[in-house]
Amino acid sequence: MRNQKTVIITLGALAVAINVIAGTVVGSLKIPFLFLDTVGTIFMSALFGPLWGMMVGILTNLVLGVTKSYTSIPFAVVNAIVGLVVGWISVKRGFTLSSSVIAGIILGIVCPAVGSVIAIGVFGGLTGGAQDIAVLWLKQTGSSVFTAAFLPRLFDNLIDKILSAILVYYIIKGIPQSLLGRSGRSLPKRGVSHEAK
Repeated sequence: MRNQKTVIITLGALAVAINVIAGTVVGSLKIPFLFLDTVGTIFMSALFGPLWGMMVGILTNLVLGVTKSYTSIPFAVVNAIVGLVVGWISVKRGFTLSSSVIAGIILGIVCPAVGSVIAIGVFGGLTGGAQDIAVLWLKQTGSSVFTAAFLPRLFDNLIDKILSAILVYYIIKGIPQSLLGRSGRSLPKRGVSHEAK
């Protein structure tokens, strides 16, 4: 049991690092429609459930708040929701290819909705990112503040979250169960097989 807990904590720390590094690199390269800053959260949630995923999500944004910009900290709520949704789906359905796509679609809608509320409530809708241009343009065309903040985030998030979830599915599929130290629990339950579920 102690060995398993050590494995989970080690993977959790690695997942936070993956979120921070992937998000920072993709942001620096300005790759359109991708963030990849929740891959580690999805990974932990799919393997170990919502609690571990939420912890990774919150820690990720706290680290980004210190290393990148304080504006990342309020959005820890969004990253925690990623952990909650993926973890819940994983527990109920297993993390199959089809359930990973379903999780990606749900996240692609819920994350920008919650993120827009945070962006409006904390920052007036503008967070200093590339999406601010679209937000300002939509506001000038007469759109509501929420619509202006939500629509630019919706398309990006749908692409990013679906691709991130599918990527994690294939990563997990390639990991031998013996490396995960999962005593008494088979990988398919929260893992990768039984596609017909």
